[in-house]
Order: sequence, then structure tokens, then C-alpha cells
Amino acid sequence: MNETLAFPMRRHGVGQAVRRIEDQRLLTGQARFTDDEPDTDHLHLMFVRSPHAHARIGAIDADPARALPGVVAVITAADLAAAGLAHMPPLAAVFNDAAGRAPAGGQRPVLADGVVRFVGEAVAAVIAESGTQALDAAEAVAIEYEPLPAVTDLDRASRPQAPSVEPGNPGNLSAARRFGDAAAVDAAFAGATHVAHVRAVNQRLAPVSMEPRAMIAWRDQASDRLFVRLSNQMPTGIRDTLATLLGLDRERVRVMVGDVGGGFGMKTGIYPEDVVVAHAAWTLGRPVRWMPGRQEDFLSAVHGRDMIADASLALDADGRMLALRMRTDANLGAYPSAIGLAQPFNYVPGICTNVYRIASVDLDQRALLTNTAPIGAYRGAGSPESIYVIERLVDEAARVTGIDPVTLRRRNLIAPTEMPFTNPLGQTYDCGAFEHMLDQALQHARWHTFDARAAESSARGRLRGRSVVTFLKACGANQFEETVDIRIDPQGVIEVVSATMPMGQGIATSYAQLLVQTFDVPIERIRVIQGDTDRANGFGSGGSRSLLVGGSVIDMVARRTLAIARGLAADALEVGEDDIEYHSGRFTIVGTDRHIDLFTLAGRQSEGEIRLADTDRVDGQTWPNAAHVCEVEIDPDTGRVQVLGYTGVYDVGTVVSPQIVAGQLEGGIVQSIGQALLESVVYDDENGQLLTATLMDYALPQFGVIDGFTTVLDQSVPTARNPLGAKGVGEIGTTGALPAVVNAVIDALARAGVPAAVLGDLQMPLTAPRIWRALDSRPGPRSGP
Repeated sequence: MNETLAFPMRRHGVGQAVRRIEDQRLLTGQARFTDDEPDTDHLHLMFVRSPHAHARIGAIDADPARALPGVVAVITAADLAAAGLAHMPPLAAVFNDAAGRAPAGGQRPVLADGVVRFVGEAVAAVIAESGTQALDAAEAVAIEYEPLPAVTDLDRASRPQAPSVEPGNPGNLSAARRFGDAAAVDAAFAGATHVAHVRAVNQRLAPVSMEPRAMIAWRDQASDRLFVRLSNQMPTGIRDTLATLLGLDRERVRVMVGDVGGGFGMKTGIYPEDVVVAHAAWTLGRPVRWMPGRQEDFLSAVHGRDMIADASLALDADGRMLALRMRTDANLGAYPSAIGLAQPFNYVPGICTNVYRIASVDLDQRALLTNTAPIGAYRGAGSPESIYVIERLVDEAARVTGIDPVTLRRRNLIAPTEMPFTNPLGQTYDCGAFEHMLDQALQHARWHTFDARAAESSARGRLRGRSVVTFLKACGANQFEETVDIRIDPQGVIEVVSATMPMGQGIATSYAQLLVQTFDVPIERIRVIQGDTDRANGFGSGGSRSLLVGGSVIDMVARRTLAIARGLAADALEVGEDDIEYHSGRFTIVGTDRHIDLFTLAGRQSEGEIRLADTDRVDGQTWPNAAHVCEVEIDPDTGRVQVLGYTGVYDVGTVVSPQIVAGQLEGGIVQSIGQALLESVVYDDENGQLLTATLMDYALPQFGVIDGFTTVLDQSVPTARNPLGAKGVGEIGTTGALPAVVNAVIDALARAGVPAAVLGDLQMPLTAPRIWRALDSRPGPRSGP
């Protein structure tokens, strides 16, 4: 359970910048991550993982491991099958293809049974008295493997001669769908004056959270309940799935989450390892602890992105966008997951036309299996992939048509007068002033004085480039309901319990500010409790929904709670409610000095408190949008890219906590700078070994990767879909930064004379060697940059 008490500060309330109330605890060593839980009589669990990307499993000899000191149990797939735990829950039917066929790939086994399909897949689990004993025993489990051909490369996986991840499935197709109007698109392309085309690769990424996945489970003998402590964004989903798989009533499972240490989507669902730990704890009757290292997370936690798109845009003679044609291949990894399928089939189509008025779309999508770790959610989950494609395509269209990229965007932006606007694939944007954001971004970035800065860079032997992107993102995760419990304690604390989760984003501070706004008390009076399924249940955090859904419901329930208190105060003061005014935590009879304190009032109730637990919902998803301007500088001698300046103007609706919003936006940008310039999960395509299994091989952005931000929050266009007017901020920065950084690098290279064909082949990450080779492709002698 995560409990955050506010500490004293002078400024508080909605819209004011406050120090995060979480930070004192986090910065003084008082945080409670899963691994901080005391090791009191815990058994330690270690997984035996496949060293092969694809192999048949022969005999498993666990007797040598069982004979070692301290070993309590060894669990295999056969043991789980006997307990009725062979497979993870089946995929939801909503992900069937257009013909009604379920995705190929089958149900994922909890422990590999008969065959392993990626390096790092769990085959057995060893439980011992200490972590060292468990490690020794895991190494003693003897498993016979018969290696099989493997495929890890998305391009190669679809070829008929490629190895099949699943028997009888040549080409490794899991699912396919087509969206839009192919005939209308064909007609538009036939009549187009200009056609632009890009091939855009979103490489595979590893979500590197501060604390890897971790779990402790125990069976409470007194209550005969299962208790689980883990690092996760969605505790209720974990509780419900474990209860179903273990054959327990939900009420007999309690999931508690403390400080998550970063999720980024990686911790949104249940993993096979979670099931094994819970099963071991339940059957052995002792606490079982699993604390994976970083390498284990690289091998077996879900990865993100891994999508290839070939996209074309048809335009008329004036540069007006007529139609979009796009084909995507998405890598699901060895097993399809619900979120892995949702990204290409639900999230990419919804915003593939972005903020532009494009009449028709033909979107042809495939999802493929490979011998790699499964794909799951990663910050943005489909939106960064989609926006990267369309914004790369718009810049290419500017080159093809000869129209300035700002002018081309401005000419095709959806106008405020067209709102609500339904795009060709049925998504309705409720509001937005896209050109207004663009104008501000250009002004704050000093767009029109770029030539002077480029000349200064050239004088130092550097290449300078710039870009502008305009974009939007859907927020809310299509989960619009929450339950909130608010309690006014006579000891002077207002407590709010929510099923949304803190992951480092500062949501407890925003919730505290909302309660301060309603109850008009100092912020140190607020206690925010999250992460305990005995206290609150709901969807959790993901899809940038915490504030716009969770915060909105907190606001609604807080107002109802205050209204209840007002009625109680009127009774206590023996007047009508209309004769009561409320200010600074005190109810007063109008025109008199007779009053009663809110907390005193709570103490006088028969329950010893004033409390309201209520469920409510918002009216639908929201569409935060922004314009980004990025400037980069390249050292032609080394190929190193430096992001010199980054300007973002954001319409995120009403801003509750400006510093938190800015931190989320800028942190998301840095995360995308990592993808644009540095990060890539790489498998050896011959043997399927993970080559980037440590932080020595997987490059993350470090301090100094960017020189600074200009972040502007425009609150002039609040949404009417929730009472706060908030639109969501957690993933919008990540969504726009990919094309902004890449387009700026391409602009710098184009100005330096790199051929268009070479630029078209450039793909992320734009590492120094790739940039240096692109520069080396320039024809003829070069005397300078």
C-alpha cells in the first residue's frame, strides 16, 4: 500500500506550482519499493530460463537441485498442469480478425511446456531458503533441449521460408486487419499531383524502470488469504487474475503496491512469473520472494514498439492532403498479448491521420510472431509509432512538393470551427486549436531566426537542423470509471483512497491539490492512499488516465462529501443549509460567529468520521495536442548528435500541478530522445540470443543529452468531457518527440548535402556511426561541414 502524507508548504490548490508531496519520502530513503520489504523467513524463488530461442524440451531432471541444501521445491510445467495452472488467461475475443479468427500463437504457458520460444522463457522455478541456495539449485536443474530454427527479425519472419514460431504457421502471421476505404484511396492516389513515401521503423525498446519487476507472496494462515506485494500499475487486475487462476474468491486475495519505481506500461498486467510465485506461496504456506535482476528483466519482461510501416501520402497541386495509404507489420514476440495486439489494431488506426484533414485512409496491418520476448505496452502504446510515421511523411511531402513544412502543415490542419471532428477511422476529437499551438511554438522557438544560429554552428564546424511537428494523442485508455473513498478524520486529516497508481509521476500531489481546492484546508491535512485492493479497486494507471479519470472522480466525490458535511453542519448548528457558509475548513452561520470545524463535526458523528465511497465516470477519452520545435547540432567528424533546444506548446486542458505537468512532458521527451538516438533491443538473428541484455549494451539517455526545454502550457481549450477540463499529459511528450528529433537530424543532413536516397534509408536509433556513414555518402570532395 502506498500512503503519501503532504508536508507543510505555503502555496497549494489547483493550478499552483507546489513541491511534490511524494519527494520528501522518496529523497530521504523512506520510499518502500518491493525489495525494501524485510526478508522475514522468506523463501527465495529463482527461475530456470531457456538458453535457446527455439527448442523442444526433453527430459527435466530436478533431482540434483532438490538434493542441494536449503532447497524446498522445484516447480515445472507438469506440476502447474496438475494444479490447473498450465496457461495464462486466454486473449479477449475483441482481438479476433475481420473473419472472426482468433490470433495465432495460442495461450501462453505459465512455464514452458514441450517447447521454448524465446531466450529467457521460464522453464522451471526453484524455491530455497536463501537467494544463493536458489541460484545454485537453478543451475543444477538439468534440462535436455533439441534446438529448432528461430527467427527474431520482423522483416524476415513473414517470408514463407522463415522458421515458424508456431507449428503449421508459415509466415508467422498471428492476425491481420484492414481499415478504411481502399477504393477511395486508390482513386485519390490516381488523381494526385504529388505522392510522398516513407519507410519508418520503430525499433524494439526495453522499458527500463528504476525497480525491475518484483514480487512477494504469502498465505496468511489466520484468514486463509493470499497476500501479494509487487510493483505494478494495476493491482486490481493482478488480484482478479490470480484469484481466477488459483481458484480463489477475489476477497481472498489482497494485492498491495508501494512505490512502483517507474512502470512505463511494462507493469500494467500479470506475468507468468507472478502466477508461479503466488502458487508457490499458496501451496508451501510460507512467504515466497522473487527479486529479478536487471538482466532478467531485459530477457523476460515485455518489450515495446517493434513496428515497421510503409506509408504514402497523396497531395494535390496546392499541397492539400488527399489520402493516406499505410501498411504496418507489428512484432508480437513469441506470444500474442492483448496489449500487443491492441497497439497495431486499436491505437495506431485511431490517430494515423493526426491533426490533419485527410479524407480517406487505407490501413493494412499485420501482427507477426517471432522468437523474441513478447511485446507489451510502452509509454504511448501505439501513439508514438503512429505519429512518428505521419510526421516523417509530412516532412517528406514538404520535400516532394517544395512547400515549406510549416506552410504545408498549416494548410492541412483541422480548424477549431470543425470541432467536434471525426477522422476517417471514426475517432472524434472533441476540441482543439492546433494552429494556435503551432503559432506559439514557432514564436517561442524563434523559428524565423534559425539561419543565424545555423551560421554560428557552421563557423564551429557543426551542422545544424530543425523541425516542427504538430500532433495529438488519445488519453483515457477507454476506461472511464473509478471508485473513490474519501474520509474526514476527527484527528484533522482528509483521506482519499484511489485505485490509480503512483509510478513516479506525482499523481498524489495533484490529488492533494484537488482536495485542497474543495475543502479549503492546508495541503498537509491531506492523506492519499493508493495500491491496496482491500481499500480500493479499479482499472489502475495507464493510458494517461490518472488525472483525467481518477482526478475527475476524486473532484466529484469530494464535492459530494463536502455537501454531506454541510448538511451535518446545518443540523449541528440548527439552521438551514442555505444559512451556512464554508471557508478554511469551517462551517459558519452567515452573519454570525457561530461555527463548527470540519474535523470536529466529523468526530461528533456516530461513526466517528464523515465518509463517502462513490463511483462515477467521465464522458470519454480526451485529445491533448501540441506543437514541438526541435533544433539539433551534429559533429560531422564523429556523427554525434546534440539536441540544442526543444520547444513545446501544449494543449493539455486544465493544469492542476504545473511543475508536475512540465516534468511529465519533458521526461517523456527525453525518453523519446533515447529511442531516436540511442536505444535498441538487438537479438542475434542466427541464434536468437539477446545482445543488449545489460545496461553496458543497451544505451539510455544520460544527463546532457539535451541543452534545455521551453515548455508552454496553453489552457485556453479545456475539454468538456470531464469536470476538470483536463486532457492527460503522461505520454504526449513521448508521442511528439520521436519525429521532432529525427526530422531535425534529417534536416541537418539534407542541408549538408546527404543524398535523399540515403536520408530515406536512415532509421532509428540515429547513432553516431549511422550519422557518420550518412555524411560519408556525400558525393565529391568536401572542404567543410
